[in-house]
Amino acid sequence: MNKTLVLGLSLMFVIFTAIQGDLVSRGGECLCIEKGSNFVHPKFLQKIELFPKSPVCEHIEIIATMKRTGKRRCLNPDSKQVKSLMKTFFIDKATQSFRQ
Repeated sequence: MNKTLVLGLSLMFVIFTAIQGDLVSRGGECLCIEKGSNFVHPKFLQKIELFPKSPVCEHIEIIATMKRTGKRRCLNPDSKQVKSLMKTFFIDKATQSFRQ
């Protein structure tokens, strides 16, 4: 093989590797900008999602989806009310699933 072809392929490999790494690092970020609300009444909740700490985000994130609007709200995972809400919500859902 000639040196130009080897050099060209090597350069393309380095560029593609750099681009791939750049896309991965830019795509990873937390879903919640701030801590979030301290309380949401359970009757307004459609679902709650819990996202543990990860290499992408160093915070525990709790996201509530509202029944009527479908909007998603971040909840403060350190709030006593949110912790209680999480226990109640997941126990109720588990009980409903068990009964079906």
